Amino acid sequence: MSPGFSGHVEARFGRGAARYSQQALLQRAVAWRLVHTFRSLPVPEGPWADLGAGSGAVVEALQRQAPRQLEQAHPLQLDLSAALLARNPLPGHQLLWDLNQGLPPQLEGSALLSSSFALQWLERPVQQLERWCHALVPGGLLALAVPTAGSFRHWHEAAERSGVPCTALPLPETGSLIRAASDPLELHRCRRLRFSRPASGLALLQQMRAIGADATPAPRLRGAQLRRLLRHWPAGATTWEVLLLVGRRRP
Repeated sequence: MSPGFSGHVEARFGRGAARYSQQALLQRAVAWRLVHTFRSLPVPEGPWADLGAGSGAVVEALQRQAPRQLEQAHPLQLDLSAALLARNPLPGHQLLWDLNQGLPPQLEGSALLSSSFALQWLERPVQQLERWCHALVPGGLLALAVPTAGSFRHWHEAAERSGVPCTALPLPETGSLIRAASDPLELHRCRRLRFSRPASGLALLQQMRAIGADATPAPRLRGAQLRRLLRHWPAGATTWEVLLLVGRRRP
């Protein structure tokens, strides 16, 4: 990805911030499922943070599933987009931060780091995941949900059929992420989830654009290329493959 890709991501999500919470239904559902996985696990003393918190899907799920835990933790909400953070339900616990820079110093020795649908936007997701794992205090928890390679098969197939470049965001490989986490962490949960949604190619691209999730390091398609891509888009559901991983830092 280009050095200016963070700015591109921030601008796109800023543009879609007003619609994100209402229209990012998959992201909210996955955040709910992630919280359900770790909400009852013991957490040691130390800082909590939600990485790439956006408008607060993880915090919203915590408020509904484990309100007492949330009151005690006061998790720090980190995100690149000020427009998304402005819609976060914890306005007093926020930090505008580009996770491509690693973690801020106050999160070294963290008790819990959560992240849902954010790691894929980073320039080196596997290396950043390793940093997150090593920032945990011994016994600390990492709770991660991230879309992975294998998603958007119809998009890739349409690009191959049409001879048009595929502009989908390159997503990290599931195996590489698991290997990065397995050394520093004892894995409590590691599942590959698959979600499908009936949608045409045009509907998918429009929905991603509406919420700001259309940033890509690839050059933008010209009008004729886009029309050719959509003509070759296979019928059927759009699919996402998502890694859900919860692990505890080894002593």
